[in-house]
Amino acid sequence: MDETLTTLIDREQIRTLLATYARGADRRDAQLEASVFTEDGVVVLFQGDPSTTEPGDTIRGRDRLAETFAGLIEQYDVTTYLNGQSTIRFTGADSAEGETYCVAFHVLQDDGARTLLTMSIRYLDQFVRVDGTWAIARRHLVFDWTDRSPSHP
Repeated sequence: MDETLTTLIDREQIRTLLATYARGADRRDAQLEASVFTEDGVVVLFQGDPSTTEPGDTIRGRDRLAETFAGLIEQYDVTTYLNGQSTIRFTGADSAEGETYCVAFHVLQDDGARTLLTMSIRYLDQFVRVDGTWAIARRHLVFDWTDRSPSHP
C-alpha cells in the first residue's frame, strides 16, 4: 500500500478516536470514553497553557480514567463536545502526536439554577498503535478558558 494512503487511513483512525471520546462523554458512557486510551493511558490536567502552568491532576490507567469520567458525567445534566481543528504528526510507524481543539458545553444545576458551563479545551495527545489499533497513550488536557452563565431551556 502506498505510504500516503496508509498515512491518510491512520490519520482517520486517530480522528475516530477523538470523536469516540467526545461521543462517550455526550452519551454518558464512561467506558466508551475510556476505551480510546491504552490500558496504562495517562491524562494530565492543566488550567491554562502547560508551558506556564503546573499540572492540576494526573489520572493513570484506563480503569481509573473510566471511574473519573463516570464521576464527571454525574455532575452534568447533559453535555455537547464539539471537536474543531486537529493536527496530527506521525513520529514513527506506530506513533503520532496531535493537538485538537474542543468546545464543550455542560448543562448543570448550580444552587438550584440551570447553568451552562462552556469550556475551551485543547487535547495534546501522544498516540500509539497497539496490536494494529490506535490508542491514546498520554493526553495533556488543557482548559484554556471557561465561562458560566445562566441557561434557559
